[in-house]
Order: sequence, then structure tokens, then C-alpha cells
Amino acid sequence: MTIRHRGLIEPTPESPRIVNVSSAVPENSYSQEEILELFEIEDPRVRSVFHNSAIERRFLTLPPVGPDGTRRMETQGELLEKHRAQCLDMGSRALEECLKQLSASLSDVRYLCCVTSTGFLTPGISALLIREMNLSPDCARLDVVGMGCNAGLNGLAATANWAKAHPGELAILMCVEACSAAYVFDGTMRTSVVNSLFGDGAAAAAVVSGYEDPDAGPALLKFSSLVIPEAIDAMRYDWDDDQGKFSFFLDRDVPYVVGANAETALGRLLEATGLGLRDITHWLVHSGGKKVIDSVSINLALTRHDVRHTTGVLRDYGNLSSGSFLFSYIRLLEEGTAQPGDYGALMTMGPGSTIEAALARW
Repeated sequence: MTIRHRGLIEPTPESPRIVNVSSAVPENSYSQEEILELFEIEDPRVRSVFHNSAIERRFLTLPPVGPDGTRRMETQGELLEKHRAQCLDMGSRALEECLKQLSASLSDVRYLCCVTSTGFLTPGISALLIREMNLSPDCARLDVVGMGCNAGLNGLAATANWAKAHPGELAILMCVEACSAAYVFDGTMRTSVVNSLFGDGAAAAAVVSGYEDPDAGPALLKFSSLVIPEAIDAMRYDWDDDQGKFSFFLDRDVPYVVGANAETALGRLLEATGLGLRDITHWLVHSGGKKVIDSVSINLALTRHDVRHTTGVLRDYGNLSSGSFLFSYIRLLEEGTAQPGDYGALMTMGPGSTIEAALARW
């Protein structure tokens, strides 16, 4: 529930709030140059893609070393197992840390929404985490699978709605992406762009409504979605017959399509709120890649300072798919600049092509 005050949209005690966010990554990180050396990539076109990515390091789970000392290519079955194992490991650690910081226990979790796009499992990650972590078997759950990088906000909307309907009960959004389980190495520019960009990571966000402390975290006031049907094939995860694996494709025009529609997406979010773009103090934009960030920034007239956390996450982690915006949120919290009354815009982009947005207030 939200109310209007002097023409502005404001939270009420019933508004769902993000009360904590924690993250987890694999053990090992690699610079772009280290990856090029490990896979003995000499093609100057591919090397240029890696070096011009605005990424310094990424956390990855690389393929095993073969008898000849080089990294051998994994089968689709091995990639799926990597997805399962890494998601359970990172997801468990992110959730444990999130609960620890809240002084909450596993039994307090009453809703679990798991978001991923880097593998397909049945039963899904939510059921596997409930068994792995011994969560309550009657914990409500939802798996959001295959929606892509935008899906973190789709999952947050579902989590916020559940929390709003169950005041005082703890709901968890889990974005967990083992992007190194979705890589194909075939020497083509299509796969090289993907391989240069994505990293592994998980983030767990705790959401509660009816929270007694209004300063516990930002209230989630509104969500909006914008699908761009004419660009539906611009980002896709489909089967590669030649490689016998799933493979992700990014059209080179994606940054411009997203940027050109960013103002429309934010306009829909702010419609009837009494707010304009200049009223937004904090911007948490998906770290989709250098060109995506630049295109969105130009079209929304955002400064480098506005997207500092977005670019910082891209630099230190790469594109973490659905969880990227939560990694930026953690950096904003650590910075300590958000003040009561500040408005924030959360924005993610992905296949569809889709732009998801959320409005928050501290």
C-alpha cells in the first residue's frame, strides 16, 4: 500500500521494504588477460572484445584441466551439474549471510523466490535449497527461470507482493547465476562477446512489510514493465546444434534498443507519482555492459556519479545477470549516502527485449 502526500507517492507501514541484501561469489576470480592466456586466445578481434569491456576481473568456475594441460570443453550435462552445484553453494552462502546480518534463523524464512537463467533444473533451485539448508518444508516458493538479466526485478515484484500480503513474515529473493555454466567456446564472435562479459554470483534480498523500524530499508512503492516486441530475438538463449549445447546470443544493437526505450520505461514507472527523473537521487541500473550503461545514461541524462555503482560492479564482477542490481545496491548501502526521504530507481534489462523498473523510497 502507498499513499500520496502533496502530489508525491510515499510509503505506509504496510509497504514492503528491502531490509537486507547479501552476496556470494565463487572462490576464484580472473582478469580478462588471464582468461585470454588460460584459453590461449590469439585472435585479435576476440582479444579486443575482452580488453574493451570495461571489466577488470570476474569470478568464474572454469572448465577442468585436460590431460594436455589445457582447459577441456565441458558437455552440456557437465555444465548443468556445474549450474546446480554452484547455484546451491553460492545461494546457500548468500542466504546464510543475509540471515546472520538480520539476526534471523532459517526457520524465519517463509517465502523463497529463486531467479536464474544459466541452467534448467526440475525440481528447481528453491526446492533444492529448502532440502540443502533444511528450510521449513512449508516455505512458500517460486522459481523464475529463463527470463534473463531483467528477471531480478520480476522476482522482486513477486517477493514484495507476497510480503505485502503477509505482514511481518520474512520473504527472500534469491538471484543466483552460474554464468560459466552457460559458456560455449567455439572461436566465433557471437560466443566471444558473451564469454567476455558474464560472471558468476548470487545475491539474497530480505523483504518484509509491516516492519516496525521505518529506517530499516527502502520501501518498494511501484513496479513497471516494458517489452519491446520488435527486438524479441535480440537476446536469446537457444540450442546450438554444432556445439550440442545451449548458447547465449546478444545482438550488437541491444545497447541502442535498450537506451532508446529507457526514457519510456522510466516514464511509465513515474506516471501519476508526482515525480520526475530529477527527483530520483539513487540509480541502481543493471550492469549489462559498457555500451548498455552508456546508452541508458545518455538517454536518461545520468551522470557518471549516478551510475558509479553500476560501472563499479561491471568492473569488478562483470555482468552478473539477474543479480547485478543487487550487487550495486550493496555498494550503495556500504557507501552510506542514502538518506530518509530519498527516492531510488531500480532498472534491469534483458531478453524480450525487456526493461523492468522499480521505485523505492528510503
